[in-house]
Amino acid sequence: MGARDGRERTAERLLQSSADKFYDPAVDIDWSAPIEPDKYYLPEHRISLYGTALWDRMTPEQRFELGKQEIASITSFGIFAEVGLMHMLLNTIAEGDPTSRHAQYALTEIADECRHSTMFGRSLEKFGVRPFLLPRRVRVLQRIASLIPTGPAMYGGALLIEEMIDRLQRETMADENMQPHIRMVNRIHVLEEARHITYAREELRRLMPRLGPVLRALNRVGLALAAWGAARVLIDPRAYKRAGLDPWEARKAALANPHYRESVRWMGERLVRFLDEAGMIKGRVTTALWRRSFLLGGRV
Repeated sequence: MGARDGRERTAERLLQSSADKFYDPAVDIDWSAPIEPDKYYLPEHRISLYGTALWDRMTPEQRFELGKQEIASITSFGIFAEVGLMHMLLNTIAEGDPTSRHAQYALTEIADECRHSTMFGRSLEKFGVRPFLLPRRVRVLQRIASLIPTGPAMYGGALLIEEMIDRLQRETMADENMQPHIRMVNRIHVLEEARHITYAREELRRLMPRLGPVLRALNRVGLALAAWGAARVLIDPRAYKRAGLDPWEARKAALANPHYRESVRWMGERLVRFLDEAGMIKGRVTTALWRRSFLLGGRV
């Protein structure tokens, strides 16, 4: 009963915060304001090719365009990740008590994610770039994942995307060299995503001790596989092609780039610390996958 009460208290607090602090991107962002031609879309030191020999050969115009295309890729992936998260939350509601604060907060988070996905879609339109649609095989995997019972790996996967993007957005929303509307989008998302991160962390903490050793191991491996894929799906190879580069040469250079690997590690730094403490990172197989994700660095 104590765990249930604690879960309900957390949900009650998050519901109150949602009522007190929220934005409507349709009215709180001036979508009619012009793009500023001298402002960046992504800091250069966060662009995946920064510091490589290929970067040195690129023109300033190519570097600027690549930054725009990479943030468009991250934004596109963010939309589809939020759609997957909403599937998981709908399953949580369907399996639970709709009168509970926990289920009611899940509904509130779905409403938030709907607004965020709309906001991200309008951002892509504002950038003047086409979205990066998920490859068919990834869409199939997403549909399969939506059928898997909700567990620590599912919440960990949600945190993986939320916290990595959150870290990047916190840096860029304070950077006056960034496009003003991007800074406002990031400010809105960071404020509201903080509640979502709290919710997912609490659920992961609650669920992990309830599993037996086999299910715990399976959840660890599932999350480690998601972590391995994160750095590889955030930047779609088509972003390089749109910037006038050979996509496979550029992708190979990016994945071998120490600067990009460090950016990925930095984006996931706080999450890795939490997951380690929650028992989600240990074991030979999972540690090997996490090391190949670039997220682990030299921690384990």
